[in-house]
Amino acid sequence: MTGEDRTLRALGLDRAPYEHPLLYPGAWPRESGLLDGDRLLPLDRPVHEDRVPVLAVGSNACPGQLRHKMAGAGISTPLPMVRARVTGVGIGVSAHISRMGYVSHSPVAAPGRVRDLFVLWPDEGQLGVLDASEGVPRPDGNFRRLRLPAPDVRIELADGSTLPGAYAYVNRHGVLHDGTGVPRPHPGQRPLLTDLLVNVPGLRELFGSSPDEFCARARADRELCARGTRLFAEANLVTAGGLERYAGSRRHGGPGTGAPSAPPSA
Repeated sequence: MTGEDRTLRALGLDRAPYEHPLLYPGAWPRESGLLDGDRLLPLDRPVHEDRVPVLAVGSNACPGQLRHKMAGAGISTPLPMVRARVTGVGIGVSAHISRMGYVSHSPVAAPGRVRDLFVLWPDEGQLGVLDASEGVPRPDGNFRRLRLPAPDVRIELADGSTLPGAYAYVNRHGVLHDGTGVPRPHPGQRPLLTDLLVNVPGLRELFGSSPDEFCARARADRELCARGTRLFAEANLVTAGGLERYAGSRRHGGPGTGAPSAPPSA
C-alpha cells in the first residue's frame, strides 16, 4: 500500500521484552515480513536458500526483540520472518529464570498439534547473534540449537510447500510440567509468574510476591536467577520437552535445507 507506515512502532511491534519483561514474548506480526532496521517490509519469497531456517517460539518472533538483539551487535542486514503452519511443536515453559526478568517459552514435542509460528532466515552473522542470545556457545547456556527434521515436524509455508527441517532453541534445563509429567503450556508472563510465586516453595523469598517485583529482582542478577532455577528442580517441577532426542543429530547439508554446512554450535 503506497505511503503505508511500516515502522515497528506504527505496527505495534516495537516494544522488546528485554525492556518490558511482563510483555514477553512480545507482539508477533500478523503476516510474513522482512525486518529491516526499524521497519517490517513486505517479503518477496518464503524460502532463502543461502540461509538457515530457525523456528521461533518465543521472543525471537517479536520484531522489537529481534531489532534489539541485532542492533546491540551492530548488525543492520535485513532478516526474513516467514509465517508458517507447524505440526508437531508446542510451546512449553522453560525450566529456568532468565536474567531478562522473565520465564521464557521453550519448544516441546506435540505430535499432531498444529499452530502458526514464524521461521526466521538469518544470515551467518545474524545466526551468531541469535545463538549467543540463547547461550548456545556456552556449556552452561540455557538453550541448544537443534535441528528438527521432517516428517517429525511439518513446516508448511503459505504457498503449500514444506521445509525438510528447521532449527529450534531447545532448553537445556527441560520444561515445567503440569503436575502429571506433561509439559505445561505458557499462559502469558503475568499469570505464569503469579502462579509460580504461589506454588513454588521458596520462590517468594527470592523474588517477592508480585510479577512486577519478580521481574525487577531477576533482571541482570545471574546468581539469583540460578537459585530460582534450582528451586524448579528441587520442587520436582521439571520434565523433558521431548525434543532433546535431536541433540545427537549432526546431519550436514547446504543453506536453505534446515541443515547447515557445518554442525550446529550447540
